[in-house]
Amino acid sequence: MPTRTVFSCSAAASTTDPVPHVYLVAGEASGDELGERLIRALSAETSGAIRLDGVGGPRMEAAGLTPLFPADEIALMGIAEVLPRVPRVLRRLRSVEAQVRALRPDAVVTIDAPGFNFRLGARLRGAGIPLIHYVAPTVWAWKPGRARKVARFLNRMLTLFPFEPPYFEREGLPATFVGHPVVETPVPALSPDFRHGWGVSADAPVLLVLPGSRAGEVHRLAPRFASCARMLLQRHDNLRIVVGVAPGRKRQVESAFSGLPAIVVDGDFDKRCWYAAADVALAASGSVTLELARCRTAMVVAYRMAPVSWEIVRRMATIKYASLINVMQDAEAIPEFLQRSCRPDRLARAVDSLLQSPEARARQVEVTSAAIEDLRNGDLPPSQRAARAILATLDPQPDPQKGE
Repeated sequence: MPTRTVFSCSAAASTTDPVPHVYLVAGEASGDELGERLIRALSAETSGAIRLDGVGGPRMEAAGLTPLFPADEIALMGIAEVLPRVPRVLRRLRSVEAQVRALRPDAVVTIDAPGFNFRLGARLRGAGIPLIHYVAPTVWAWKPGRARKVARFLNRMLTLFPFEPPYFEREGLPATFVGHPVVETPVPALSPDFRHGWGVSADAPVLLVLPGSRAGEVHRLAPRFASCARMLLQRHDNLRIVVGVAPGRKRQVESAFSGLPAIVVDGDFDKRCWYAAADVALAASGSVTLELARCRTAMVVAYRMAPVSWEIVRRMATIKYASLINVMQDAEAIPEFLQRSCRPDRLARAVDSLLQSPEARARQVEVTSAAIEDLRNGDLPPSQRAARAILATLDPQPDPQKGE
């Protein structure tokens, strides 16, 4: 299967200097989005003279990568979710390792998906290829020993949060805070008739529902979110429900919200517009909460895992909160409801309190907007900082500190 991408070369590529060769491995929709921006930034930094191979999703394909296999095949989370797919994941792991060893790129850049990518990195240890990981594991939340483990095989860590580098640097792993991609995402400029185009009046309150991107998330959250929406519709006659769905999840979400007067939105641009147009959001815990904060939308956050996975995480967690802004603030700036607390009645009460109080929404937005500003690192976009850090790390010589 062809996997090579060589961008159109400019005059810079016509010299005797070799074209940089980077192998990218991304998992999940968020990793695919990071990978797309990174590919475009790498192309810009090299004037188009770069060769790319690897694993990615549709966004990375659109940016120029022909993937070895789809990124979502390594998008796994939770023990109960992983076990049935172990054989296929191991096959994919072996195929990626074999291709990297055969191609011998100047660097391997793994993006998020630590369950897969750290196993790949450990297998490639001592291969003489710089290994860079983009999106630090949450060692500040649980399993702090992972910092020491990944320092054994990685050459550099690129972090999204400013407080993360010290966790890795103390283990001897260089780490660079490049900034969070949410600050690179433009806030949609809504036209005055945006709502009208969707059949929503200007004065109707809008609840945006975001039940996650993984099949397991949607399975556990969408029915509860739908029940919450039914309760709220009984309290607010003019409430409009907009449901944002991830790629491949539309049928699953429509089934959960069957019988409800909900607007289902699956296009990325349209979803981002509703991030800004909604009055309140009910969202699965994850990076989408930062996007909502960037759009200055108040929210309630919820999450449920498979019981076995939850017990493991609960026993190992070192933080009190799940949503990223609450972690940054060390306070519950955003109401969050996890596992058994993720009940439709509790969610409805929390959402209702925000719908009925513009002052409460404004207080939350003030805190979350300040947190978003903390995720910038100067004036350069995070993807450009990441691309420069990667290109600066390229080195065909083996690192003696990373030997067998």
